Amino acid sequence: MRPVIQVAWTEQADTSLGFPRYETDQAAGADLRANLADRGTMVLRSGAIVLVPTGLRMAVPDGYEVQIRPRSGLALKHAITLPNSPGTIDADYRGEVGVIMQNLGPDEFVIRHGDRIAQMVVAPVLQAAFSHVEELDQTARGAGGYGSTGRR
Repeated sequence: MRPVIQVAWTEQADTSLGFPRYETDQAAGADLRANLADRGTMVLRSGAIVLVPTGLRMAVPDGYEVQIRPRSGLALKHAITLPNSPGTIDADYRGEVGVIMQNLGPDEFVIRHGDRIAQMVVAPVLQAAFSHVEELDQTARGAGGYGSTGRR
């Protein structure tokens, strides 16, 4: 059974863009679009980080999250990424979904109204219980940190 994500528009949103949608039958992510009806475009300068509005608010079912992830085409062709990837939309958040975008490339990148800027993946969430102990069990890796299990 598929979880149902309830979606509502913000007051300033251009509703003609439609809700997030899967572009193929087996896609894991549904595309999110820049909702820039009030300004048309945003310029993302080299090295800059911006918050891009989607015009969407969501009610995610309890026990799930929505993960916001980069689009591979934007990353490969323009070095555009999401610095907090994956971003998380919690089940109790009801504000506008914004996409934090960063330009890692040398050239400025123009985000246009309606551009597909990210993808959202719905995922189950497990909350853990935390238990204090005096000592942890031993493993072969132990306290070995970054790069300790392979080549540098």
